[in-house]
Amino acid sequence: MPKATASWLIDNTSLSFRQISEFVGLHVLEIQAIADGEVSNGILPRNPLENGELTLDEINKCEKNESSSLKIKNSDIPMPQTKTKGSKYTPLSKRADKPNGIYWLLKNFPNVPDSKICKIIGTTKKTVQSIRDRSYWNIQSLRAQNPAELGLCSKEDLAKLIEKIKEIEN
Repeated sequence: MPKATASWLIDNTSLSFRQISEFVGLHVLEIQAIADGEVSNGILPRNPLENGELTLDEINKCEKNESSSLKIKNSDIPMPQTKTKGSKYTPLSKRADKPNGIYWLLKNFPNVPDSKICKIIGTTKKTVQSIRDRSYWNIQSLRAQNPAELGLCSKEDLAKLIEKIKEIEN
């Protein structure tokens, strides 16, 4: 909500456009456009004092000294932990390609651990194991296809996996 916060700061303080732009992360010209009413018509101003982002002392200090910058108030509330990259969603149209990608990896790099294949393609160990021992229900129609070209993983992730496999083999 940087524009809403900037709008409140413009209306209720005598801070410079530079100070406001540094605080909310917008360009100085955008702040000037908000002040002129060219941008953000209809946006409700957001009070950073009520939201615990700033203190009145901080605003007063920066109003007196134009070279100082606003600093976000330290809070006792713990910051939420960032989530690790979990399982990714694979569209229905690509799910049928997963066995082909697994087959390509197993054919070209037979020493790849099942867990690495599961992680990079997003499949189960049971599927990987059934393709490895050729007991997969549709094994006769599988075609070895590069999983990166199928869109099941990124080329960078595949390159990293291949690099690790080559290091292990040597």
